[in-house]
Amino acid sequence: MKQGAKYRIVIADDHPIVREWLAHLINREADLIVCGQAADAPQTLQAIQSVHPDLAIVDLSMDGNRGTDLIQDIKACDEELPVLVLTMHDESLYAERAIRAGARGYINKREGGENLKKAIRCVLEGGIYLSENAGGILLSQLASPEAAGSTSPLNLVSDRELVVFQLLGRGHGPSQIASELHLSVKTIEGYMERIKQKLGLSDA
Repeated sequence: MKQGAKYRIVIADDHPIVREWLAHLINREADLIVCGQAADAPQTLQAIQSVHPDLAIVDLSMDGNRGTDLIQDIKACDEELPVLVLTMHDESLYAERAIRAGARGYINKREGGENLKKAIRCVLEGGIYLSENAGGILLSQLASPEAAGSTSPLNLVSDRELVVFQLLGRGHGPSQIASELHLSVKTIEGYMERIKQKLGLSDA
């Protein structure tokens, strides 16, 4: 427990109703308070620099952010700030990537408020929080990297390649992806070529 003051938390999510629900849940706790909210990656970094929170709760998909980029940006901005990822992204694809990027916890939005509060306190106390499912996946990957890697060819792609792959799956073309990620079309085409090679695909 923090002595004499509440733990201060910044919430980053592009859905207002999610931020409102989170703030309501957190502010009801005697030892926690929301000190800032953000709807995109630039606002998140600005809030962190402005209010200096004890914890940042972030989604993985917001305007100006895709995948684990925001986690890395936060750690570059404040290396000591713990980050808890709260997202709808598949744990089998992103839990390990998020922890590797610097997050201290990963929880799916499908889990209830009690689990979220447990995750918040675990991370604030210096621990690492993973859901039972995410923890099992990560332990399997650590215990047997070769076997875990063989379960899904997506484990072969990099974080940025995975983002491009997901955008392709939503029907986005190279030009649109380049615009969304602020990269050149040539760079996106390069990612696409590497994805095809790693996944054994003949065409886009």
